[in-house]
Amino acid sequence: MKYIHKGEEPEMFAVWKRLQNEDWTPNWDALRSPEKPVLNDALLREQGYICCYCGMEISKKNSHIEHFKPRSIYPHLELEYTNLLVSCQRKRTSPEHCGYKKDDWYDEQLMVSPLEANCADFFSYTESGKIQATDDPNKQAAAATTIAQLGLNINKLIDLRQVAIEEILEGIDELTKEEIQKLIEDYEKPDGDGKYSPFCAAIIYRLKQYI
Repeated sequence: MKYIHKGEEPEMFAVWKRLQNEDWTPNWDALRSPEKPVLNDALLREQGYICCYCGMEISKKNSHIEHFKPRSIYPHLELEYTNLLVSCQRKRTSPEHCGYKKDDWYDEQLMVSPLEANCADFFSYTESGKIQATDDPNKQAAAATTIAQLGLNINKLIDLRQVAIEEILEGIDELTKEEIQKLIEDYEKPDGDGKYSPFCAAIIYRLKQYI
């Protein structure tokens, strides 16, 4: 999981919400084009085009707008920009993971939030692509619960992470610690198109094991 720094909401989205009057109240189901596509684009850019939970590469074609705190439980947050993310899977398909697997679940104590700067500290990754709870006993319960509730260890995601990790670790023993540190710094930043490398959190974790 990678930290998502929330910025300002798109002006078009904000203007649309300000249209509220005594005869009409903006709500999620009423959000349409052109405001919703503009919102979607802003969220994708903000996340560097990776899923808010698993970190796989996403675009409009394979993702959906996610309410971090479910709108069924927190209806007052359904249009709150700080509660909106983008998760993988355009539609509910098997196996479900991330946003659709999470569904209406939320636990303030046991949900690791990508909106918290230290979210990556809750997890570790094996070279085979499995995500695990950190060794820190204060973080283990939340990490293990989040992994289970989001389906982050389904075979599909393990395989994708393994491929991403293996690609970067090929020839790693020939690099100096300084060169590995430079690699880490590169993976911590988006590229020229504003995109993070898929599963960059897992890659960074494995690279750090070599320095």
